[in-house]
Amino acid sequence: MIITTTENIPGKKIVKILGLVRGNTIRARHLGRDIGAFFRGMIGGEIVEYTKMLAESREQALDRMVKEAEDLGANAVVMARFSTSSMMQGAAELLVYGTAVILEDE
Repeated sequence: MIITTTENIPGKKIVKILGLVRGNTIRARHLGRDIGAFFRGMIGGEIVEYTKMLAESREQALDRMVKEAEDLGANAVVMARFSTSSMMQGAAELLVYGTAVILEDE
């Protein structure tokens, strides 16, 4: 599965547009991670607990979008974008969306 933020892929042509596909996840902060983040924030540097949580969230959302695209018969998703929003205090949604297509070699 090709996933790209661009509309076109060199050497490929879109032969069919299958429609919008998306994947999302909603994550809440974790007390254990918050404690580690608090201390890391006091001394400075990357808050690795949150970096790891966001990386896991991105992968889960991507996996869900790819599954939806595969279910439609797509072999690529073009114009992929990420979006985040706050759902409630301490919880956020990560959404990825794009257009499922069928590509062929030019």
